[in-house]
Amino acid sequence: MQHYFFRFLLCLLLGIGLTAHTSAQESDAGGTEALSRAIEQAAESGVNVVVVDSSGRFLNAPPEGGTPEDHSAPGAMEQPSALMKAQSKVAAFRAELSSRLEALPYSVFEMQYILRQTSPDGRIMTYVEVLGWSVLFLLVGRWLSVEIYGKRFAKKFVVSRIRETPEGYQEKMPFLVFRFLMGIGATIFAMIFAALISYLIFGASGDPSIEFTVTAIYTAYFLARTVSDLWRMVLSPYLAQYRIPVFSDRDAKRLYIWASLLATYDISSTLFATWVGDFGLNYNVYALVYGVLALAATLGNLLMVLVNGRAISNAIRAGRLPEDCSWLVRVLAVAWAPVLMVYMAFGWLKLAFDLVLEHEVSIPLMAGSYFVLTTILVVYGAINYVIERYFRRGLTLKPAIDESFARDEDGVSSEHGNEQEESADEDPGDEADVPLKPRHPIATYEDLARRVAGILAFVVGAYSLVIVWNPDASWLRTTAAERVVDVTVILFIGYIVYHLFRIWIDSKIDEEVGDVSEAELGDEGGAGGASRLATLLPLFRGAILAVVLVSIVLILLLELGINVSPLFAGAGVVGLAVGFGSQTLVRDIFSGAFFLIDDAFRKGEYIDIGDVKGTVEKISVRSFQLRHHLGALHTIPFGEIKVLTNYSRDWVMMKLPLRVTYDTDVEKVRKLIKKLGQKLMDDPVVGHTFIQPLKSQGVIEMQDSAMIIRVKFMTKPGDQWIVRKRVYQEIRELFAREGVKFAHREVTVRLAPDQADEATPKQKEAALGAVQAAIDEDVLEDMGGPDGDDR
Repeated sequence: MQHYFFRFLLCLLLGIGLTAHTSAQESDAGGTEALSRAIEQAAESGVNVVVVDSSGRFLNAPPEGGTPEDHSAPGAMEQPSALMKAQSKVAAFRAELSSRLEALPYSVFEMQYILRQTSPDGRIMTYVEVLGWSVLFLLVGRWLSVEIYGKRFAKKFVVSRIRETPEGYQEKMPFLVFRFLMGIGATIFAMIFAALISYLIFGASGDPSIEFTVTAIYTAYFLARTVSDLWRMVLSPYLAQYRIPVFSDRDAKRLYIWASLLATYDISSTLFATWVGDFGLNYNVYALVYGVLALAATLGNLLMVLVNGRAISNAIRAGRLPEDCSWLVRVLAVAWAPVLMVYMAFGWLKLAFDLVLEHEVSIPLMAGSYFVLTTILVVYGAINYVIERYFRRGLTLKPAIDESFARDEDGVSSEHGNEQEESADEDPGDEADVPLKPRHPIATYEDLARRVAGILAFVVGAYSLVIVWNPDASWLRTTAAERVVDVTVILFIGYIVYHLFRIWIDSKIDEEVGDVSEAELGDEGGAGGASRLATLLPLFRGAILAVVLVSIVLILLLELGINVSPLFAGAGVVGLAVGFGSQTLVRDIFSGAFFLIDDAFRKGEYIDIGDVKGTVEKISVRSFQLRHHLGALHTIPFGEIKVLTNYSRDWVMMKLPLRVTYDTDVEKVRKLIKKLGQKLMDDPVVGHTFIQPLKSQGVIEMQDSAMIIRVKFMTKPGDQWIVRKRVYQEIRELFAREGVKFAHREVTVRLAPDQADEATPKQKEAALGAVQAAIDEDVLEDMGGPDGDDR
């Protein structure tokens, strides 16, 4: 019985074991199928890492029929991080690089086999011979192009166009472009000669591989010579007068040699790598050749930056000292070298990654940087040439007009010559001490056009750089990119419109005040002021520019989809609050508006408002500033003006009292003053300032010790002070020659006869005080009383 029991138990255990083994096999098969399916779905969804827990479940495998975006699992990462992606790419790069290096010996054997099979005679040296003969023929063609094409044909056209001192892009660019085209002609001449000699010696090849090789060699030669001629046009190393960038002769020659040699190497190496790839050779060999040649080119370009960095920084500053440049130019002059060196290193690393991982290789970043630089230079130079040609054409008649005016004013100039020389001899440093008005960086339309040219060149260069980095540039067609472009265009147009209005207003102000001579600091004032337009335009300038800026901001907000209607409502509420809360401000603004509408005063005029007098120096919305002739600056709100007297309008009558003795012949004095008036009218210095000549008004007052004879003259406002000095000088000399005596002030103090000899010191002091009081009273009367003009 026990025997049967143990046999039954053994069969039961054997059945359970077989069942478990079958289940395990089925489970392994199901797990293998699930793992394969998860890997396939992960590859389709872009997941590079699949995580499996201890129980065999896939934690981040996407569910069937969807992607991680469509079926997100709580607590699981939908996509790997950027750090994990970078690590994965580096690991893939290392693995692929190791694999390619291991397979390199077999790749070399494969390359040799392909070259032998494609060679017409089965020899690899055939391609080397083709290279050697082609280079030799091109060098001979280059020498003949210099000796025949250059010296016998192109030289007479180029030399005849050379000027001693060309100025600006308008005179430099045509010659530089013409010489560049002549250089292209020399290159084509050399290539044609080399092709003809090759055909005459070896005949037509007829083999596609040889023809492709020759085409690559000739293309490299043409591109290298063209780029060298382009650098020669930009740097002009042997004609300093045509050099546009600020380089010394030594720096220009050194940079030209470096740039030409490196450009030749870069082009040759790139085309050689292209020849290797297009020839159908092994990809490992192509990647190795391309990467090594590009590394050598990168090291050469880095060395060029280090050697020529200081000269290029100086050219960026246009030869100026750093402290004389704007902050942007200073930063650019310092930062360009490290940024460019980092860009070169990154460009080679990206090229190496693309080659090893067998990604599509577009334009090399180093070649792309040269392309961007060339694009910027060409666009900037062409636009500046058009700008100078347009603006200089409007000035062609100016020399003739100036010469005509010079002939008309020749007589006046000769008459004034002696006086000007005397003035210069008296104080040669006055003109140098006058502070110059600071000039706006964009003061003319030509300055604005040059600034716009620089911006456009930068935009074209940036777009070219984007194309180099991403030729497809599909992101430029997205809504966000289009909105950024629209906003940039609006800001650019607004920038141009703003400066157009500002330059137009400033030019009108300069035209209005151009003929008005500024008064000398500290003079008596009263000169004629600026025109009414010159007075009002500075006020309108701020309003117009504010309107332009607000309009640009509103258009920008509308483009961004922002509703601007609440802004208008808010502005209206703020305006009401200001109107009710600042009544004094409103009074000042409206008073000033009516004063300016009535043309009560203008900028530069000498006015008196009762307590304050001076020259109008600045006018704002609510107040204006008066500069007293002694230097004090007064700020007066318009609402505080009750009475305003303007001394600078139309004409000024100056009356001068002369004290003469009682024995003076009044009629003789009248005739003398009349003759003096005619003489001063013909005077080359002050004659043009008279409106009415100097004349005598006769005796106007009889004083105790003198007769008062008054003379008068009429001049333009502001000129009366200079004329008065001259009149006093001429009258003193005239009276001295004619024997007319001036009367001195006399005060007679009479004492009683019995006290004349017994006057005490106290009585004498009292008498002297009375004399001084009388003199002071006479002086005040001559000045027009206590409130008279102290000018």
